[in-house]
Amino acid sequence: MDLGLEDAAAVVVGGSRGMGFATARCLAEEGARVAVVGRSREDVEVAAESLSECGSPDPVGLVANVRDGDAVSELFVELGDRWGGTLNVLVNTVGPNAQGAFDILTDDQWREAVEDGVLSMVRCVRASLPFLRAAEWARIVNFSAQSTQRQSVPLVAYTAAKSMLTSASKNLSQLLAPDEILVNVVSPGTIVTPSLIEWARSVGVESSDPYALMGAIGTHFGHPAQMPRAGLPEEVGPLVAFLASRRNSYITGADINIDGGSDFT
Repeated sequence: MDLGLEDAAAVVVGGSRGMGFATARCLAEEGARVAVVGRSREDVEVAAESLSECGSPDPVGLVANVRDGDAVSELFVELGDRWGGTLNVLVNTVGPNAQGAFDILTDDQWREAVEDGVLSMVRCVRASLPFLRAAEWARIVNFSAQSTQRQSVPLVAYTAAKSMLTSASKNLSQLLAPDEILVNVVSPGTIVTPSLIEWARSVGVESSDPYALMGAIGTHFGHPAQMPRAGLPEEVGPLVAFLASRRNSYITGADINIDGGSDFT
């Protein structure tokens, strides 16, 4: 299926690793110019080189602190200058790394969850909007989490931040619908990413096997997927690429699970 992404200008925030990188690869394979934004210069440079090999005509890796509004604004001005003042695709994958029950989390931990889980997206959307609105067509895809629909005591701040992101994204879809800029949310479940593997090690699971990781999720959180394994980043990327593409012409304001099966609540 031709997604209509050839020569499109796309930014994936948090695109140097995991699900973000899998998404960036899909966009590159469709011929999009792709910028990956991350915190590690080495990671973004390696990612950009890989995207060139995948077929992106103008891949770029950029380092930015998405907690810094000025840095985010400068980032999108730089890309606007590079790509003729327009942007077709913005994908926000950055999320919080907050764990702890309600009664032990500090104010600073709550603030960090909102910073990384919500305000990072807000800053990137706000800075990119002039370039999205200037394009012939544009799409925004934000990453939430399936855990917003099935609560876990240790993930209260993470879940609250992701729920806020989902709500803000739905509101944004209403704001931008008259401009025909489509805004959607994807909510991954348990996916094999570096952060999941790191968490598994912290609870004594020295494995990146999808079945072992799903077993650990069941043990520690009590609600594994209907499928017996964790998902893979490359199973997330194609869905995001479709939602971010010109081929998606009428889905907006949606929150789509990609979680190996849930109870459809």
